Amino acid sequence: MKTIIAACSQNLSGSRASVQNALRTLLKVPWPSQRDVRSWLQLLAVLQWMLSFLLLGTVSLLLLIYLIFTRFWPISLLYLAWIIIDWDTPEEGGRRLPCLRRWPVWKHFRDYFPVKLVKTHDLNPSHNYIIGSHPHGILCVGAFCNFITGSTGFGEMFPGIKPFLTTLAGNFRLPIFREYLMSGGLCPVTRRAIRYLLTENGTGNAVAIVIGGAAESLSCRPGVTTLILKNRKGFVRMALQHGAHLVPSFSFGENDLFRQVVFEEGSWMRSIQQRFQKMMGFAPCFFYGRGLTSVQSRGFLPFARPITTVVGEPMTVPQIEDPSDETVEMYHEMYVRLLLKLFNENKTKYGLTETDELHIL
Repeated sequence: MKTIIAACSQNLSGSRASVQNALRTLLKVPWPSQRDVRSWLQLLAVLQWMLSFLLLGTVSLLLLIYLIFTRFWPISLLYLAWIIIDWDTPEEGGRRLPCLRRWPVWKHFRDYFPVKLVKTHDLNPSHNYIIGSHPHGILCVGAFCNFITGSTGFGEMFPGIKPFLTTLAGNFRLPIFREYLMSGGLCPVTRRAIRYLLTENGTGNAVAIVIGGAAESLSCRPGVTTLILKNRKGFVRMALQHGAHLVPSFSFGENDLFRQVVFEEGSWMRSIQQRFQKMMGFAPCFFYGRGLTSVQSRGFLPFARPITTVVGEPMTVPQIEDPSDETVEMYHEMYVRLLLKLFNENKTKYGLTETDELHIL
């Protein structure tokens, strides 16, 4: 018996010593600093945004299709009925949720790059505005962060102005994803949706349109600033028809977030991209960014490069119900001159050199 008690005491002493040694080792491990925690939170904020825009719609659609063949089929049926009832909402102002725009995760998203908004002139809440957003880049990070989230202080800089951002109408046909988009203030880039915001939603509305669209993303690469704008005049015509003032904005650094394989004009790969873009509304781009584990690895996350969105001077536009082509051309030229002025006055402040030029196609 004494032998058994002695053996048990020895084992307990050994176990206690092992636990103590493990605790000492654990205490010696350096805890993550506040800077490390902030970096992880910023990375996770960007990751959730990327996954939401790339996968949320598709995964939700597949899930609802799968549920049809299970005992949970009423869920799919009820949501289908809801979409039919709610079909026109995206084109009638959407369904904004201010709490989502103030979501704390957007501050971490902003700080990852970081993204900054610069105001050059006041916007009068008694008018409506069409803001031209340039350039498109790969994923319009600057436009999303500044016009959809409240993290950069748009509401404080432009009191009384309610920003909206337009995107492909097809996105609002995807289940769950459509609710996510509308809650932030996104709307389809259709005449009906824009007309509603400019005529039936009161004043103080600022509709941001990425003028270059998907076609512009095909020419997106660091060090090159090319805009598809010369023949994009529909936004000017709509501004004239509804008396909305035109405001140019430019996001410096937008093209530096990814590396893209750019195919030359006339190549067979470029023609495939352009045909796909005409059929589907978006262009298949071959790009890469940083990986999830380290900055040196390759992946689908954007590089941490500063983005500065400068909102320029508003251009007063008269209301003309049926503007002539000559009138549209005149105001389009005025808008281009205002955009060039904005670019040239700010390019050296935000990462470009004096010799860098804005190419408009």
